[in-house]
Amino acid sequence: MRALALTVAVLFGLSIVWVLTYAVLPVPATPLMIIRALEGHGWHHEWRSMEKISPALVRAVIAAEDSRFCNHMGVDLDAVERALERNQTGKPLRGGSTISQQVAKNAFLWPDRSWLRKGVELWFTLLVESFWPKKRIMEVYLNIVEWAPGVYGAEAAARTWFGKGTSELSNQEAALLAAILPNPLKWKANPPGRYVASRAGVLQQRMEIVRRDALDTCTR
Repeated sequence: MRALALTVAVLFGLSIVWVLTYAVLPVPATPLMIIRALEGHGWHHEWRSMEKISPALVRAVIAAEDSRFCNHMGVDLDAVERALERNQTGKPLRGGSTISQQVAKNAFLWPDRSWLRKGVELWFTLLVESFWPKKRIMEVYLNIVEWAPGVYGAEAAARTWFGKGTSELSNQEAALLAAILPNPLKWKANPPGRYVASRAGVLQQRMEIVRRDALDTCTR
């Protein structure tokens, strides 16, 4: 029992140090990046600070992934409840993960759907929300999320899909990038398919709501 308690204490301590390290230093790699590279997808990743990322892209991902990002403390219980209700109706499965949860999953953990992984994800989400400001959470998210096979982060995505830096993205281009986030291995931002183009059009309208209601204020 002592050995088990010591092991748990060490793991908890290391997780806190890991989160504190990423609070100030760029995330060099994630488990998903390593797995995808081993699968032969390549590795294109360029870190950019928030000051060099288009505000349009911030609004787009908030509109697409987590409209309550600035207001919740890591877990959006309303979104989880809606996801559970939708899944019980037999419609396509959809998660209720916030951007904070996605950062915890992508930056620190392995891709898996087990209850163990979900429990550890909640622990890292708590740590991220406790030690990082919302602006840092968004900065890390935009720099590690996958946007195409082997393409990670906003800068690599902007150059891959549109041949320009992330700071130069238009509202339409930002919406197209956000539109493919649910399935970046199959969907394309340029040229977009019919569904992605339609979804991007809806996101542009939601981006205006994000701007109008200052739903991105915590990222400035």
